[in-house]
Amino acid sequence: MSEVYQTIRVRFEGAVCFLQLYRPDADNTINHEMINECHEVLELCRERYITIIVLEGLPEIFCLGGDLESMTASDEGGIPHESMPEQLYELWTLMATGPFITLAHVCGRVNAGGVGFVACCDIVISDIGAQFSLSELLFGLMPACVLPFLVRRTSFQKAHQLTLMTKPISAELAKQWGLVDECEQNSQRVLQQYLSRLKRMNKIAISRYKQYISALADNIQSAKPLALKANREVFSDQDNIENIRRYLQTGQFPWE
Repeated sequence: MSEVYQTIRVRFEGAVCFLQLYRPDADNTINHEMINECHEVLELCRERYITIIVLEGLPEIFCLGGDLESMTASDEGGIPHESMPEQLYELWTLMATGPFITLAHVCGRVNAGGVGFVACCDIVISDIGAQFSLSELLFGLMPACVLPFLVRRTSFQKAHQLTLMTKPISAELAKQWGLVDECEQNSQRVLQQYLSRLKRMNKIAISRYKQYISALADNIQSAKPLALKANREVFSDQDNIENIRRYLQTGQFPWE
């Protein structure tokens, strides 16, 4: 069974949903439509007997974070839209706590909000050529909504280091840090091995377990107000907005 969407591709194979982020003309960046379509699919998975969601990107780019043009778009009052960060945070929360096993299959480059998509998943399988980065501080921003999910997977210090350095790390290093669970040349083979095992579990057992494990690690919900507050602060800074717009128009970084 398959569904047609604008920013994602979705197919169902038995109890498994394959959800591919698909904006090839925009480096697989995140916009409102992608968030809404992902929400719709996850709600379908919650209602149906779907036990596993496999999240994928493009062969060379998994996801490069938020669509900067969408993120700096203004309403009539000249203030950047504020609903996108909260909707994205709720999407990641559902992926982390919902009644299904979320498995990220990562190939290519992952940046900023793309790291959030990876970090919120229960299991992460990576191609050996994948790279992970948080570039926000280069533009006066911060990965405020990503960090609660990233810290759950890595140590506080590793998430802190990835944020400050802003440069990519390899899939092998990401595995050492805990962001990636399996890193192989043939990641598709590893994915199939995982699926053959995970398919044996029933939805009731998965749902009960996810509720329990989420209650043990409740930092996602408790961190939400602080994360959204920090996000609003950096995106209400007009210097940051102008620097981003200049980068989109000229390719120049703020310090150039």
